[in-house]
Amino acid sequence: MNYYSAIAKGYNQLHKEEQIKKLEIIAKHIKPKAPLLDIGAGTGISTEFFKVKAVALEPSKEMIRQYKGKKVIAKAEEIPFPDKSFNTIISITALHHTNIEKAIKEIKRVSKPHCIYAFTVLKKAKNADILRRLLKANFKLKEIDEEKDYILVTA
Repeated sequence: MNYYSAIAKGYNQLHKEEQIKKLEIIAKHIKPKAPLLDIGAGTGISTEFFKVKAVALEPSKEMIRQYKGKKVIAKAEEIPFPDKSFNTIISITALHHTNIEKAIKEIKRVSKPHCIYAFTVLKKAKNADILRRLLKANFKLKEIDEEKDYILVTA
């Protein structure tokens, strides 16, 4: 059993307040348009936050089981949607768990023209600098420094 499956029941207690704080910062910089894709959605905290039609994409069955909306069990590297499906794509503190090159390729593929993006990168992740560099190189993003994360949103 992986870490997230093991902590799924208590995840919201552990991390919801911290996630909401990041989402409130993001909300000051972007206005999401439906449909929204939340990559690495966990329990759906960020999927629900923006109050637009959304899909939660999460590899952990135990985590995503807690989200009551539309959800898909899948990884960022293999997004099971057709090309140009989403107007907004977010990923809150999840991309450090991915093969970032494959994930970026998939994000680009499912993005509609003028897609809105919001990504957060955990500062203490081993690959944080690579993630930031690759995300900025592939999407027009501005960076906001937050306590535990770098927040990257559509510029």
